[in-house]
Amino acid sequence: MSVVSATYRLHSISKRFIRSLSAVSAHNSLKTPSTRHRVEACIRNRQFSCYPRALRSENKVTVSFINRDGEKVTVKGSPGDSLLDVVIDQDLDIDGFGACEGTLACSTCHLIFEEDVYKQLGPITDEEMDMLDLAYGLSDTSRLGCQVCLTKSLEGMTVRVPESVSDMRQSDFGTTSSSS
Repeated sequence: MSVVSATYRLHSISKRFIRSLSAVSAHNSLKTPSTRHRVEACIRNRQFSCYPRALRSENKVTVSFINRDGEKVTVKGSPGDSLLDVVIDQDLDIDGFGACEGTLACSTCHLIFEEDVYKQLGPITDEEMDMLDLAYGLSDTSRLGCQVCLTKSLEGMTVRVPESVSDMRQSDFGTTSSSS
């Protein structure tokens, strides 16, 4: 194994470990029942296992992201991973995506789904709806990537990243950034 691939693997493992700690921390601090339920479901669905990820590679789900430049990027993720996890794990260059690391404190992981895919997604919580209300370019098929977990039934789906992002954590009025 080369030094570069060993370093990359270590970096990837450390990112997952830190995210899992923040998910547990967020889980312990959440007060609203529906959010707590959603965090518990995502933790259960992550398929934590003593088996190395390489042994689970046959269980991958293919997802295509259309980024802000209109470029289509196709990657694979594991069932149970959120779309935010996929973006981070695959090191996709989507500026500002997932700034709150999936704690429902921003809308920077806002994604737009095709209608048939949107209908297959799990129910949307009140907390997610509240964050989506603040999202730039909201559509009828918008969801937050941190709240959508991959399943085999979503194989081959395509999601679109909005042209701009609004991060309400930056100020009272939020800041909007664009790829232009």
